[in-house]
Amino acid sequence: MTKAVIAKGKHRSETTELLKPPNRPSSILGCWVINHTQQAKKVGAHVEVTGSFDVNVWYSHHDHSKTSVFTESIPYKDKIALHYRDEPTSAKEETIVTVLQHPNCTEASISECGQNFSISIERELLVEMIGETKVSVTIHPDPYDEEWPILEAESSSLVMEDKKDNEVPNKERPHQPPKRKDSPF
Repeated sequence: MTKAVIAKGKHRSETTELLKPPNRPSSILGCWVINHTQQAKKVGAHVEVTGSFDVNVWYSHHDHSKTSVFTESIPYKDKIALHYRDEPTSAKEETIVTVLQHPNCTEASISECGQNFSISIERELLVEMIGETKVSVTIHPDPYDEEWPILEAESSSLVMEDKKDNEVPNKERPHQPPKRKDSPF
C-alpha cells in the first residue's frame, strides 16, 4: 500500500456578474480580478470548493469628467465531481486544489439600463484526492538503458593531473598572474 492520487475532478466556469457602482457610469476604462482565495471540503462523491475574489472596475462617470475604481468581493461555491481510479480504502484522504486558471475578466460592459456593470469571469480548478492504494510494478526481463546520457563530473584527481600536464606555461597566458611558490595551485 502507498499514498497516491486516487481520484481527480476538474471544473471550468464562466459566469457573468452584475455590479452596481455608486455613480452612473459613462464608460469602463479597465477591469481586473485580484485576491482569489479558496478552500475545499469532500462531501460524498464530490468536492465543494468555496472561495472569493475581488473585481475592480475603473470607470468614468459624470459625463466622462471624473473617474473612480469600484471594488466588489464575489463569493462562489463550486461542486466538483470526483472520478476515482480506485475505490477509497480509508477515510484519511487528503484534498488538493490546484488553480489552473485564476478568475479572470474576459469582458466588461455597461448593462442596457446604463446603471450596472456586466462582468464576464472565467476560472478553472483541478481537485485531486490523495489516499492509500495498491501499486502494480512491472518487471522487464530485458536490461533497461537510460534514455539520456548522464555526464560525469570531472572531479577525479587523475583528471586534474592530466589537465596540468596539458597546461600552457604562464608566459604564454598573458592575463594570468604568476604562480606563488608557497601555493599548491
